[in-house]
Amino acid sequence: MDTADASAAVARAREAVDRAVRALAAASARTETLAEYVPARRVLGVPRAPRMSPIGPVWRLGVLLLDADGRLYATGRVIRAERPVRKSVIAESVAEHRAYRAAAVKGGIPEGATVVFDAAAVELDEAALIAGSGPLALIDGPEGAVVAVRWNPSTTGALMPLEPYLAERVELLVRPTQES
Repeated sequence: MDTADASAAVARAREAVDRAVRALAAASARTETLAEYVPARRVLGVPRAPRMSPIGPVWRLGVLLLDADGRLYATGRVIRAERPVRKSVIAESVAEHRAYRAAAVKGGIPEGATVVFDAAAVELDEAALIAGSGPLALIDGPEGAVVAVRWNPSTTGALMPLEPYLAERVELLVRPTQES
């Protein structure tokens, strides 16, 4: 792949990200809270419960998260903050999910807010895109190099150019479908 062609593709991708940020901010589109899970630990011998430490608001655009500064993240795990409840749970996965929801509230995230955690930063540079290990990859398109989104991580061929992907996802957040 030509270096100049790859550089041009990355520049177009950055412009698409900037356009998405401007459109979402102008529309005051719904955001979610990006957070880091902090497991239970002891501080000066005192046990601290697990909690979610808020990082900031993000827009969820399918497999990508976008913040107001134009940083991209791979969508991690998504929960809704909820106060802990005492229920007999048979399934360990259900108990784990409830613990994450309670950790979000414990971290100061308002009850009912959508929280995304375990989200990895996505670098928008040539080297990272050529490696293509995350949701973005640099591929050869009919008109040269293109930054593409792997919109279905379990399918290797599920790639779509980033610019139309972002435009479609932004449109869904700016003008959500109305149910009758």
